[in-house]
Amino acid sequence: MSPVEVVEAYLQRIEQINPSLNAIVTLADDAINQARIAEAALTRGDEVGALHGVPLTIKDTIDTRGLRTTGGSRLCADHVPDHDATVVARLKGAGAIILGKTNTPEMAIPYETDNPVFGRTHNPHNPLMTPGGSSGGEAAAIAACLSPAGLGSDLSGSIRVPAHFCGIVGLKPTAGRVPADGHTPPATGPLSLGSCVGPMARHVKDLDLLFRVISDATKVEPSDRESSEARSAGLLAGMRVAFFTGDNSVPVTEETTEAVEAAAKALSEAGLEVNEAKPPGMSEGSRLWIDLFSRAAREQLRDFYRGRESEAGPLVSRALQADASEENDLGAKIERAEALGRSLVERERLREEILRWMKTTPLTVMPVGAVPAFAHGAARVDVRGQSLSIFRAFSYSHAANVFGLPSAVVPAARSAEGLPIGVQIIGRPFEETVLLAAAQIIEAALGSGG
Repeated sequence: MSPVEVVEAYLQRIEQINPSLNAIVTLADDAINQARIAEAALTRGDEVGALHGVPLTIKDTIDTRGLRTTGGSRLCADHVPDHDATVVARLKGAGAIILGKTNTPEMAIPYETDNPVFGRTHNPHNPLMTPGGSSGGEAAAIAACLSPAGLGSDLSGSIRVPAHFCGIVGLKPTAGRVPADGHTPPATGPLSLGSCVGPMARHVKDLDLLFRVISDATKVEPSDRESSEARSAGLLAGMRVAFFTGDNSVPVTEETTEAVEAAAKALSEAGLEVNEAKPPGMSEGSRLWIDLFSRAAREQLRDFYRGRESEAGPLVSRALQADASEENDLGAKIERAEALGRSLVERERLREEILRWMKTTPLTVMPVGAVPAFAHGAARVDVRGQSLSIFRAFSYSHAANVFGLPSAVVPAARSAEGLPIGVQIIGRPFEETVLLAAAQIIEAALGSGG
């Protein structure tokens, strides 16, 4: 098929499906023209890039030159960037065609994709359920075949939770591995430790391709090159893998437990040495996430909305009001700075323990969250007789951000209601290649989760 035929097919699908799904919020008006240019290059026999003529979508928090980028905020409802984010420029440099932008919660506050500019996105598997957030529009678009793949971003599971909810694959790279410039809100201060831009797709091999295009070669460590060679030589065999199905404080559904066990079994049958164990410090990830990132994110929102607070949507308004009385209290500021310093020290200590443990056990398979996709507007979920807040229910996704580890999600099962259940694989820093090789084994064994 020619690039023109591919782009036309996706545009037709978007026209048919997107009005009821609301996953794509802005279409590029030059997609067909770019496809014709790509087709002409092929006809001439020009040298082309790895993504030549491939249509992709981009989360609406990532800058795209000449294409509206709002972050779901009224303050940016008409914002059209004059530069591409580095990741978008790299995709275009490899020949990709940008189809459009996908919906996100206002200012990427997860885990439900809804905002005052474009409204709510629905889960393709059940419109009564959320596709997750904050990359929920991207996950829904890919799952519904409105797009073959694209980019999301992740500070607390914002790539991985929507991938889990929508039955697709997603990768949160090592912190700093992929450039995060041109993102709203920006990854500044403590947030830079955990915020990442990463690829989302229907197949692991597509994640791998997109990751190789957008990753920053200056950040590649020798271990990463060795990992690439290891995968090529099939040397995953014999590698030690841990798995755990939950902890005492955050129970998961029985189907989630079975999904993690099935993924572990697939790796064992592929020749990896699999044992049930939990890395040290993982259970502290959610608490440290709050200590490191929550106040920094609220302060960032206050600066962004200052003087225009009335234009914020409900979620952002609540965040702006939290601790507002302390904003100009010098003593409170000093106390917060000292608390942040203590949390950073604890984070480094625990990260060192985890990395030592991972020297002999490079991969860990675990849940993404306690439940599959939940109903729109839910504040809590019930799991095995316990009522959990939404944030707590997805605490399993926080550790990878806190400790700067790469993490991938791949579909592994379905709930009794037919909702996808993904499993999360965490690896060592800069070893995305090993991580994705393991994800491909699970994908091959379990398909799309049944």
